[in-house]
Amino acid sequence: MTGVFSTTRRRTVAAAVATATTFAALAAVSTSASASDTAREAAGAKKPAAVARVSGQARISYAYSPKDEIRFSVDAQSAPFSRPVDQFPMGMPTDARGKVTIYHWSPGKKEARRGEAAVDCLVTGGDTATLTAVVTTSQDPKEIGTRMGFSVRTGGPGKGRFGFHLGVSNLDVVDGKAVMPHVGTCMAPAPFAPVAEGGFTVRHAELPPLPAGWPGREH
Repeated sequence: MTGVFSTTRRRTVAAAVATATTFAALAAVSTSASASDTAREAAGAKKPAAVARVSGQARISYAYSPKDEIRFSVDAQSAPFSRPVDQFPMGMPTDARGKVTIYHWSPGKKEARRGEAAVDCLVTGGDTATLTAVVTTSQDPKEIGTRMGFSVRTGGPGKGRFGFHLGVSNLDVVDGKAVMPHVGTCMAPAPFAPVAEGGFTVRHAELPPLPAGWPGREH
């Protein structure tokens, strides 16, 4: 592992269009849910939407750097449709906010690295979550603005786990050469690294209905 923050940015409009198509395919279900919500609201019985959340801090055991001290701290919560961009002026149902803090001490290099990243996407499934965050603080100025992918499973030592995209994934081949492509929102590997100390808590919430006027949704 050459460093906690090493990647190359690459943006594609095709990915955004593909995302719109995926959510559009679920529009029929969302429309029914929205109709029910509207009826409940009219009757004054609509409940506040549940908020997905990930919190905690832990030292993890990373198989390829067993002597290193690697710690992650996460405080993230869902904030649906709060980040308007280009083709998605209403934002996305997986929009989120919060912060991830990373600390990595390498005894071999006698070097400590610390960084912070702002959460921009979160999705949960039971006791597991994936999230992404954009680097805001780093010892290397080139890393500022880079998106990183993380995954979390609830629990402490013996159950909790954590994943980060630089640890085992996010490799592409272009013209026969290995490159590290841009990380899309909420993209992360499975939580492969066991929690050695501390732990995390994932609070699950279902994805919210798509609002009227969302790209690709039928009225």
